[in-house]
Amino acid sequence: PTMLRLALIENLRRVGTTMAAGRIDHDRADYWADQITEIADKDPKSLIITVAEMTRSSPKLSSSFVAELDRRLQGQGSGLALALTWIEQRLSEGGLTIKKLVQSENQQQAADQVSISNSIGSLRLLGLTDWRDFVESTSAVETVLRGDPGRTYGKMDFATRDRYRHVIERISRRADIPEQMVAGKAIELAREAFAQEETNRSAHVGFYLVDKGVPLLERKSGIRQSAGQAFRRAFGRFPLVPYAGTIGLITTLLSASLLCSTYSAGTSGGMLVLLGIVSLLSFSYLATAIVNCLAILLAAADALPRMDFSEGIPAGSRTLVVIPTMLTSAKNVEDLAEALEVRFLANRDSNLHFALLTDFRDAIRESLPEDEALLRLATARIEALNERYAEEKSDTFFLLHRPRRWNPQERTWMGYERKRGKLADLNAMLRSGPNAKEADRFALVVGRTGILSGVKYVITLDTDTQLPRGAARQMVGALSHPLNRAQYDTTLQRVSEGYGILQPRVAVSLPGTNRSRYARMFGNEPGIDPKASTTWTPSNGRSRIVCLTI
Repeated sequence: PTMLRLALIENLRRVGTTMAAGRIDHDRADYWADQITEIADKDPKSLIITVAEMTRSSPKLSSSFVAELDRRLQGQGSGLALALTWIEQRLSEGGLTIKKLVQSENQQQAADQVSISNSIGSLRLLGLTDWRDFVESTSAVETVLRGDPGRTYGKMDFATRDRYRHVIERISRRADIPEQMVAGKAIELAREAFAQEETNRSAHVGFYLVDKGVPLLERKSGIRQSAGQAFRRAFGRFPLVPYAGTIGLITTLLSASLLCSTYSAGTSGGMLVLLGIVSLLSFSYLATAIVNCLAILLAAADALPRMDFSEGIPAGSRTLVVIPTMLTSAKNVEDLAEALEVRFLANRDSNLHFALLTDFRDAIRESLPEDEALLRLATARIEALNERYAEEKSDTFFLLHRPRRWNPQERTWMGYERKRGKLADLNAMLRSGPNAKEADRFALVVGRTGILSGVKYVITLDTDTQLPRGAARQMVGALSHPLNRAQYDTTLQRVSEGYGILQPRVAVSLPGTNRSRYARMFGNEPGIDPKASTTWTPSNGRSRIVCLTI
């Protein structure tokens, strides 16, 4: 597509250059036509002088010049025909006539108009055409990679598949072997791992293209690591060493330069020690900021691989979107229900459910007079949503409300552990089932909760956080990818592979960025990528709870 665009743009440039040159000759013809008609009206006897001046200027008798001059002077009288007679004589020397040049100019203008129209139309078609299917259908590497033993490759989104192909292209260039051969070697490695354990991460071809199996594929392809590459990979295995070492080096150099300057000025020993302590603390902050900036500039971000859930989230990846919040007033309840409906409309899916996870505000008593009215209103709004967007097998919207509990430290009645407690209680209920005793932690549950036992992922949003159109499917698609699935290590008692939590970069909306000086100073740029999914993936293979989405 890029080369086609370049060819079309080059054609537009060529036609434009020709038209610009023709326009210059057209304007020159207008100038002499104005001069001749003006002299013919004011002083006909001097007409011969004006025509002589035109002949002395030796104008280029191009089709544009001749056609425009003929149009202006033709049929204006015998006196004005003198200039055309001179042109006719000049053209006859080359076997041309005014009539032929006029026809040539008309044909050229028509051809230029058609060429420009076709070029612009073709550029629009190229922009509207989805080239992904064409590229993949003609790619020999794509055919090989489709042999992924776990049948995962074909279910991924295009961006992930394209990233895999680019890695193969890079390895092929370095190893000086065909790309199909590199892809075949990656498939061979995946099949060997698949034969040992089908659920192993190494049984997916992507493990050898974008994960810890890349060195193994490079060795199998005959690539020898240079000293620089080995050095960078060693740093990648132990990233804390270069990070902390660079901070310490910068801090030491800055502190040493300051102490040397003060020592040469005659500062006493005790003051030098005090100054050294203060300078180490001060310069360490500066050094950390410098290293962080350098890390952002030098470390490239990698997009997490994703499954393609554009057609819908599968039942095996059923997801619950929850909003931990508080019921404070009737208007608050109305706003919560409306926002929940907006999130649903932007992410409609039969395997995506939405729930309000609520508490009452803190109080000096276990219950307040207005509590019952707020619960009735919240229940009515959730039931209305389920009725409006009714599903045959289950409800889409839920209300999970907890009672107040006495907190002896705070000496008040409040929701246990606030937001963290709500999520912990929800997780316990999802793991044990809605009919287990863990569900008793909620005083009120609205909605048919039988479907919640099949929930695999939970997306947690703040009350004022939106869920852009299609974002939920992208999030679930990332978590469902074999390389991102959390692998729990029973010995280490933690997630050792994949991701346990994914967290997005949340942007400030355009109206919200100017609400306060604090927002203007510390908020990020508004209106840009509210649910970014690019994250830095550490190469040391340790526990990664760096995040994309929740």
